[in-house]
Amino acid sequence: MHHAQHTIPVSGGDTLWAEDTGGDGPPVVLLHPGVGDSRIWDHVVERLVPDHRVIRYDVRGYGRSPSPTGPYSLLPDLVAVLDHFGLDRAALVGCSMGGGAALTLAVEAPERVRSLVLLCPAVGGFPWSEDTEYDDLIHASDVAGLTEYGLRESARAGADPVVVELMRSAAKSWINESVYEQEDPPVFDRLGEITAPSVLLVGDLDDPEIIECDEAIAERVPGCRLVRLPGVDHLPSLRVPDLVAETIRTHCAA
Repeated sequence: MHHAQHTIPVSGGDTLWAEDTGGDGPPVVLLHPGVGDSRIWDHVVERLVPDHRVIRYDVRGYGRSPSPTGPYSLLPDLVAVLDHFGLDRAALVGCSMGGGAALTLAVEAPERVRSLVLLCPAVGGFPWSEDTEYDDLIHASDVAGLTEYGLRESARAGADPVVVELMRSAAKSWINESVYEQEDPPVFDRLGEITAPSVLLVGDLDDPEIIECDEAIAERVPGCRLVRLPGVDHLPSLRVPDLVAETIRTHCAA
């Protein structure tokens, strides 16, 4: 099947790379984590295509999207993608950073979110601890150091060449991100407003603070189902693509 590539204009003259598998199935939008780009969904997309129209995109500066040239935030860019594809409502599947964007939209514009599948999401407004090591590496523009840091924190189930390449590519984008990305509204204290049916998956090898955040999210989002993934780190779509695809299929059916 031909997957159409799109260039989506966003604020400030920047653009996003996106892909649309087309088809008549219910639309699902995949939102990648900060420790990779939309390639992280490769094995999930192929499993969803028979039943769903699958859309994925790269955040500014990640993967196939050009680096940002001015201020931006994740939420308006997500809305621009939905608008570009004519989606008034869609199922959102968000991992980590992408899960945060999905949760923000589900609070700020609930009418646009049909359902939520959250993989180890991070969310604005959670009391994250300071991370001086990361800040120092960003300040030094140390891509190699950032890559090592990302692998240590997020790839605790092991780092094959695919994981290393995704992390190295992501680490380059973190430096520009630190200059241009603005924070979206912190929605942690408003998660009780979410109306979309939600399921949250988190691995027991993930960062303990992510696990703590995710338990709190699952508690606050009404009716959210919490699924624990033994032996899985911060990269569930790479570690257990069958389980992730099956969860999306059952949860995001029309």
